[in-house]
Amino acid sequence: MIYHAYQTWSDLMQPARMFARLGAQPIGEAWPDLSGNGALARMRAAAEVFARLALTHRRPDYGITTVTIGGREIGVHEEPALRTPFGTLLHFRKDADVVQPRVLLVAPLSGHFATLLRGTVRTLLLDHDVFVTDWHNVRDVPLWHGAFGLDDYVDHLMRFMRVLGPGAHMVAVCQPTVAALAATALMAEDGDPAQPRTLTLMAGPIDTRVNPTEVNALATSRSIEWFERTLIGVVPWRHAGAMRRVYPGFLQIAGFMSMNLDRHAKAFVDLFHHIVDGDTARADTIRTFYEEYFAMMDLPAEFYLETVERVFQRFDLPLGRLTWRGHPVDPAAIRRPSLLTIEGEKDDICAVGQTLAAQDLCTAVRPYRRRHHVQTGVGHYGVFNGRRWERQIYPILRDFVFFGA
Repeated sequence: MIYHAYQTWSDLMQPARMFARLGAQPIGEAWPDLSGNGALARMRAAAEVFARLALTHRRPDYGITTVTIGGREIGVHEEPALRTPFGTLLHFRKDADVVQPRVLLVAPLSGHFATLLRGTVRTLLLDHDVFVTDWHNVRDVPLWHGAFGLDDYVDHLMRFMRVLGPGAHMVAVCQPTVAALAATALMAEDGDPAQPRTLTLMAGPIDTRVNPTEVNALATSRSIEWFERTLIGVVPWRHAGAMRRVYPGFLQIAGFMSMNLDRHAKAFVDLFHHIVDGDTARADTIRTFYEEYFAMMDLPAEFYLETVERVFQRFDLPLGRLTWRGHPVDPAAIRRPSLLTIEGEKDDICAVGQTLAAQDLCTAVRPYRRRHHVQTGVGHYGVFNGRRWERQIYPILRDFVFFGA
């Protein structure tokens, strides 16, 4: 019922938002500089802000068409290397005959699209042949394709690594660090030649018993039955994934925003004033951020509930109880891959120590083939995006990929 209620509300608001967009555009075109016309400027600003207070459910563009290497601008093209109903292994192919380390960038399946890692991809492209796990919005995946749980996620990572082939590297950001470690352990146990040469885990919940955050406390404060009863909805008939049980994107964004509601409210007030004042640069910064932030995808119910229960409530991985298809996952089986863990000093989602726990689990990795880095002055998103990522964290990751194995 909750999804149908949201869909009804969204449908009712759509004409008003469309009218607001149509109203704001001609005002801006007729009077590009409204700084001297207070009434029209405020009218345009109010219309645009209202129109932008809406979710979208389509993946934004990556917008990466070139990369500069050695002072030369090289074209970049998105090419699917493998497609499944639930995700695409997306290759960012360069127009250059250059051999670079192949890297699988594992994006979270956590509400936002993989384009949230756009900045990460752009930086990695400087020195790597980049592939990304581009997850699909499951409200668009027909029910006959079956369920998608945590085991299926691990399946996908192993399949994707086999497409990249021997000698490739895996970099997992946030939530999928658990699945990435599991996939690597399973491939290592089987002696799979496509097991990653290096495994980098960034700001992920390997052991959420360590320095528990507000997010971790929420997960343990309720039963898994409460999460299923309260947060799981059914996709309405109009969508291709009709009748699929999901954790809806609109509930996820509500949770995200409630954690920093004052900051988000201030951002839209600032957007209003920037438009009124004709400060296009600052207005565009806010526009760009929220175009990505409000692009939400639904999560498969089974994946979400299994992640909450197995990762955040039962701590299966650090306690040695994690299984894949009934088979025990043993991080101690990892011997050949080198291990890099990265954390942010001010991370309030995956606190310091939670990702480091992987180092204790991978007991067979030799000391000289492992490294841990805590980046000072950054929160969760600063670990994989922004200036400190580009200038301080990325050089460590790059050198580890080149020389860590």
